[in-house]
Amino acid sequence: MKTSKRTKSKRENAVTLKAVANHVGLTAGTVSAVLNNSAASRSIPERTRRRILDAARELNYRPNFFARSLRVQRTYTIGVILEEIGDGYGSMVVSGIEEYVREKNYFFLTVAHRHDKKLLQTYSQMLLSRGVEGLITVDTSVSEAPALPTVSVAGHCAVQNVTNIVLDHRKAAELGLKHLKELGHTEIAFLKGQPQSSDSEVRWNAICEKAKELGIGIRPELVVQITGLDSTPELGYPFGKELLARKAPFTALFAYNDISAIGAMRAFQEAGWRVPEDISVVGFDDIMIAALCMPGLTTVRQPLKRMGQIAAQTLLGRLDANEEYTPEIAVAPEFVVRKSTAALGCSGVKVARDC
Repeated sequence: MKTSKRTKSKRENAVTLKAVANHVGLTAGTVSAVLNNSAASRSIPERTRRRILDAARELNYRPNFFARSLRVQRTYTIGVILEEIGDGYGSMVVSGIEEYVREKNYFFLTVAHRHDKKLLQTYSQMLLSRGVEGLITVDTSVSEAPALPTVSVAGHCAVQNVTNIVLDHRKAAELGLKHLKELGHTEIAFLKGQPQSSDSEVRWNAICEKAKELGIGIRPELVVQITGLDSTPELGYPFGKELLARKAPFTALFAYNDISAIGAMRAFQEAGWRVPEDISVVGFDDIMIAALCMPGLTTVRQPLKRMGQIAAQTLLGRLDANEEYTPEIAVAPEFVVRKSTAALGCSGVKVARDC
């Protein structure tokens, strides 16, 4: 097959790294360190860095990542494995990952497994075959030591070669329960997370422990187990209706996540309940729509974007700087008060009789 004159001309006119170095009067090594944002570039003065970056833009320099990969025998690519692409939780974590790896001139390949173990195994092998250097998992249980350095966001299994990025769930449970108790709520209903979600067991255990410490009883008839894989507010809607059907009075709901909280609120409102006048609702995560629903959702905030950034920083630190393996990195929750909670009035009584 003949190479077209146009393609050949483009290749001949491509600006090389050496051309950028000659333009600024510096060594190719110095220019390479700055353009690749490597660890060596940290010792280069900011003025020199700006000169190099300005020259690269002026000359329209485009790095040849294929040639670079062949030269150093690296792909500068990581794999991101998550439960679903586009849901409120995962998208915020991936946003943090993308922001960090872009600055470091890495690529990432993303796969979603929907908690299908067979699909998870297939996708993991596909990523390995495409030369990824490390993995980040999101809401995905890792129970066996992986072949590559791995960081697991919301990982809870102690596995060699895996760094778990974990929320302080005991503190998170305390923030939500203490807020409701201070508002006068002690008859609290709970939506318990899906069994396949990696945070479910840890979060529920933390809630049970903190409820006991705060003197809040957890009644079995006010605990509903969420099931299903839906990542929209429809997830919580039928379980909100189930709580109402049980006819057990409650004044507040502490939901497993924001999605289920918003769905349950809709079920309550359809039944004639007012939020927060008749029922207070607390969510978990603080995804973007939590502030936009009506009323705005009071919630325990996980710093999801920051967790993604930490995951990427940790993984690239191991790949680029041979940083020491860390089994676990804990992050602190925050509490965001909006309009879905209020002091106890006649909340919950509507279940047993008219308010």
